[in-house]
Amino acid sequence: MSTVPFTKMHGLGNDYIYFDCVQNPDLIADPVATAIKLSDRHFSIGGDGIVLILPHGEADFQMRMFNADGSEAEMCGNAIRCVGKYVYDKGYHRDSTVRFMTGNGILTLALTVADGVCSAARVDMGPPILAGSQIPVALEANPVLGQPISVAGEDLTFSAVSMGNPHAVFFTPAITDHQILTLGPKLEVHPLFPRKINVEFVTVNSRSEVTMRVWERGSGETMACGTGACAVGVACMLNGLTDRDVTVHLRGGDLRIEWLESDNHVYMTGPAAYAFTGQVEV
Repeated sequence: MSTVPFTKMHGLGNDYIYFDCVQNPDLIADPVATAIKLSDRHFSIGGDGIVLILPHGEADFQMRMFNADGSEAEMCGNAIRCVGKYVYDKGYHRDSTVRFMTGNGILTLALTVADGVCSAARVDMGPPILAGSQIPVALEANPVLGQPISVAGEDLTFSAVSMGNPHAVFFTPAITDHQILTLGPKLEVHPLFPRKINVEFVTVNSRSEVTMRVWERGSGETMACGTGACAVGVACMLNGLTDRDVTVHLRGGDLRIEWLESDNHVYMTGPAAYAFTGQVEV
């Protein structure tokens, strides 16, 4: 085993352990085992997973993220804002626009910078994926809106969107612990979702504001989910419940989600912050 430095960061409380692999791409030899070991909140550092910040030939950098259960995720909207802040504040990249290779392709961030420090970012998340076969959902619908599903003896309806990773959105007059903590894990592994699913329960407050809680695939309930907020915004807009610019209230804070008609891209704006740094054996 070797001792390596890490940085704990979060976007609205969605917290990961970040490893700077820019100079040494092989720093973390076994990211799956490392994510499982270090994410434990009782016996280790604790977090929703780990993130590797890597060099890349086609983009400025690469981001790889592994959930608390060791599964690799395609994307994380909160994590990508944090890696944008990290590479800027570290001096690796001093332009306010930065491109990251992710499991959902190359994504571009516009950084909010003042006095040489990045505090937030607007992320071009690309176009939403709406076809059931591509999300994927075991349905031949495009888009997947108002579809029935039964779980734990309850009949629900959902809309599905992929933002590079799959999401099932459930609208409800009031969000409960039962929905998130009991139905969430069962919905995550429901047969309708061949690659599992991230689950969001949503209350629509107005044409410009919604509230959500999320059960994340591979991590459980988290304080915030950037791709989930994007999927929720798109689902709300497709169902005619909100306008195309909406504030999403999450347990850890707010994200602004825009779905532009001009390019069909979804844009997410929110903060990024440090928690602490340290060294750990991996």
